[in-house]
Amino acid sequence: MQIHYWAVIGAAIANVAVGALWYGPVFGKQWRKMMGFTEADMKNMPLTPAQAIAGGVVTALVMAFVLSQIAPQGISATTLAFWPWLGFVMPVQASSWLWEGKSFKLFAFNAVESLVSLCVMASVLTLA
Repeated sequence: MQIHYWAVIGAAIANVAVGALWYGPVFGKQWRKMMGFTEADMKNMPLTPAQAIAGGVVTALVMAFVLSQIAPQGISATTLAFWPWLGFVMPVQASSWLWEGKSFKLFAFNAVESLVSLCVMASVLTLA
């Protein structure tokens, strides 16, 4: 199977961009409220913003690479995004609601972001 490294990098960048927008200017205030974070809490996170972004880039590269490996020729981006999300991402995220006492609203918020992000990543990969 041939790997389109530029597509993998582009998909990873798209993933980071979606997350930055989703948890930043678009829905950041709502997310912080659901998490119970104050501005002071945000400034006292264990990782610096640069460290968190670097970690996010690494995890996005892993996800984009794996998506590129499981994508059969001719698959639609929606199909490529939806089934891994439904079978793997969403159930793992559900643990925050089921076992960690987080709200269903927060779980749904994060799960929808993951689906949107996977759809964008899959679009980049399938267009390559």
